Parts: sequence; C-alpha cells; structure tokens
Amino acid sequence: QVQLVESGGGLVQAGGSLRLSCAASGSISSINDMGWYRQAPGKQRELVARITRSGSTNIADSVKGRFTISRDNAKNTVYLQMNSLKPEDTAVYYCNAEGVLRIGVLGWYDYWGQGTQVTVSS
Repeated sequence: QVQLVESGGGLVQAGGSLRLSCAASGSISSINDMGWYRQAPGKQRELVARITRSGSTNIADSVKGRFTISRDNAKNTVYLQMNSLKPEDTAVYYCNAEGVLRIGVLGWYDYWGQGTQVTVSS
C-alpha cells in the first residue's frame, strides 16, 4: 500500500511563512504528478499547485508569486513553500500523488494524504 504523510502545517500570522512537506511511502516505482490542494470550510477543494516528475509546475493564480512547489523524486516527496500568507489561505491542505506506479502491480493509481491544517491569523 502507498501512504502520503503531510507535515508542516500550523498557525501563523498574516505575512508569515510555512513549508509543507508530503512524503509518499510504500512499494513505489515512480510518481507522475504531485500536488497540493486545499479546502476551506464551506468551500470546494481547489488546486493550489502541481508539479510533474520533470519539474514543470502549475500554480493557482491566487497564490502565484507567494507559493512555490518543488519535489525530490529520489525521496518521493513534494514541498510547498508558502510565503506572505494571508487569512484567506486558511484551509486544510491535502497532498496528492497522481499516476503512481507500484512495484509488482499493474496500472497507475492516485493517492491522497490525510490533510494538514494551515491557519493564518490577521
């Protein structure tokens, strides 16, 4: 089985920074895309940022210029550096791994982390 474990969330004042990490573990051969989504209370889950295995990124307009996504393929880990945080960034942040090829298993699979809370106070 594959697990995604997120860390780095917490409470921060507006203008502050946080760095989220998400490590995928299990019998993984490779991962295509990794990304971060967020869901605020009463709202739908939305894309924050995604990164391909080769390093191409897709950043939501709402966080462009403030958030940076990166990954370490050798560690099957994706990071989200969040700077200049705003109260509207408050949400549960979820890690996603798309197109996971597992050792000895046919097919590609998608996985989600359990989520980590980010709260930005004004």
